[in-house]
Amino acid sequence: MTADPVLDRLGFTERHLSSPARAALDELANVLEDRIQPLLADAWERASMPDEVLGELVPLGLMEPAGVDAAEADSSLFSGFRNYVLARCDTSVATMYNAQSGLFRAIVNHGGSAEQAARWDPLVRRFEMRGVFALTEPDHGSDIAGGLATTATREGDTWRIDGEKKWIGGADAADVLAVFARDTADGRVKTFLVERDAPGVTLEPIEGKVSLRIMQNFHIRLDGVRVNEDHRLHGINSWRDVADVLRRMRSDVAWIAAGLQAGAVAAALSYVREREQFGRPIGGFQLVQEKLARMVGNATSCLALAVELSVQQDAGTWSDENSALAKMVTAERARETVALGRELLGGNGLLLEHAAARFFADAEAVYSYEGTHEINSLIVGRSLTDQSAFI
Repeated sequence: MTADPVLDRLGFTERHLSSPARAALDELANVLEDRIQPLLADAWERASMPDEVLGELVPLGLMEPAGVDAAEADSSLFSGFRNYVLARCDTSVATMYNAQSGLFRAIVNHGGSAEQAARWDPLVRRFEMRGVFALTEPDHGSDIAGGLATTATREGDTWRIDGEKKWIGGADAADVLAVFARDTADGRVKTFLVERDAPGVTLEPIEGKVSLRIMQNFHIRLDGVRVNEDHRLHGINSWRDVADVLRRMRSDVAWIAAGLQAGAVAAALSYVREREQFGRPIGGFQLVQEKLARMVGNATSCLALAVELSVQQDAGTWSDENSALAKMVTAERARETVALGRELLGGNGLLLEHAAARFFADAEAVYSYEGTHEINSLIVGRSLTDQSAFI
């Protein structure tokens, strides 16, 4: 893998991944650096994901890389390192790819019946069936468990879906939307694969974002949308089933938070080695080195936390509090790391020509998505005290 001031000091990939898996990540890192990185400043300015990004990534077959054992390819560790390498380049790119490889693939595999998963997962892995995870609503984010307002009403062998979803990333390029709705008959949450262009589905892009600008998010309205029963995911029959999938997703975000910190470290190092003030490179000044050391300390500890979480998950240990703790800590540390990185560039840290500016802005979205700091802290607190502080 290309030089990484965090990974190189830990040797994690050598200890945890096979040679073919490391080779797949090396190839990914090279494609990101050579073909995708040059597109990103302009993409940020236009607030649009270039078609070339998926055009370069899909042929790599990152969900079933050549020579990698299927069990390793599907492991939390390999998918975690994949997210790390993607986020080290750009957080929007990592979020876009993980929307397919993480969120959507997880709901198909863990929310669908065995037959549904067997039918759809090969298509998902090859991006022949693109999907997004449509859970959050305009009026319900952190309280979605009890507040989910989108409804599903069964009418024979079809369902009628009515409601709205918000902040759904990449919805315009999806084939299907994994829509979570409350069954009007029993009040339980169920999930449906809704065709993006089905009658009654409208998408409105969310304008004016200051974070994850390259990744488009959408407000979706569903007005009397019809879905066949065979496109209901038969393994999702309650909020508990949804929560089981969400628990798996927090580890993905922890890896992304670690990766974006590694990207911020690399951007800061590149700058301080070249930038001269007072007649010499600023990398030789004490206060600059102190900030770099803090950045590397944050990034290294967050990567270690993500690795340990994935080791537990691959061993079959699934814990709400451990997943929540990892997401909470890595996202919080990411804010500090990217702020230090931007600070090292001074005014230049506000310019898109320097990647530090993107990492600085994008950390705010990672801090908020897939569970806010406050919600994750309450999950951890509940495990410590045996008392729930949720309202």
